[in-house]
Amino acid sequence: MTAAPTQPAPSNVDWRDQIFEVFQDHDVKQVYHVPDAGHGRLIEACQRSNSIRTLALTTEEEGIPLAAGAWLGGQRSVLLMQSSGVGNTINLMGMPKTLRFPFLTLITMRGDYGEFNSWQYPMGQGTPKVLEAMGVLLYSVETADEVKATVDAAARSAFNGGQAVAVLLRQKLIGIKNFGKK
Repeated sequence: MTAAPTQPAPSNVDWRDQIFEVFQDHDVKQVYHVPDAGHGRLIEACQRSNSIRTLALTTEEEGIPLAAGAWLGGQRSVLLMQSSGVGNTINLMGMPKTLRFPFLTLITMRGDYGEFNSWQYPMGQGTPKVLEAMGVLLYSVETADEVKATVDAAARSAFNGGQAVAVLLRQKLIGIKNFGKK
């Protein structure tokens, strides 16, 4: 299925809703995730959908072989995770290239712009380098007006181009976490 090209979305639409629209446009049938506040609204939209099956994972790397199985079964899937979970996926991140199946992941970034938690910096800073080393194409988004077009381009690269693709949803987009601190 080929989706129509997207234009920048109006700013009055939440960026997570724009991602959900891209999932529908590209006929995504399965979404895998671990709990993540940054993806929360998107996960809830997918859970409410009659056309998308969601699966909560115990660890992020479970999503990669599930994506392979979905593709073998004729379905498209997406893995949602946080940058701190990317380290858990590295051994399996070679599967899409080796087995030649499309793979799309959306990653909410930590250890980025304005991060307060020092534990998030190592993996947040290492995420792009590690993914590139594994042959994953990277797209990065910092503002809401870039989201729909960028996720659409990533989905096209994955599902039409047969690539492993990650969209890094930067902390400028998702918002600085402060857990009640000012």
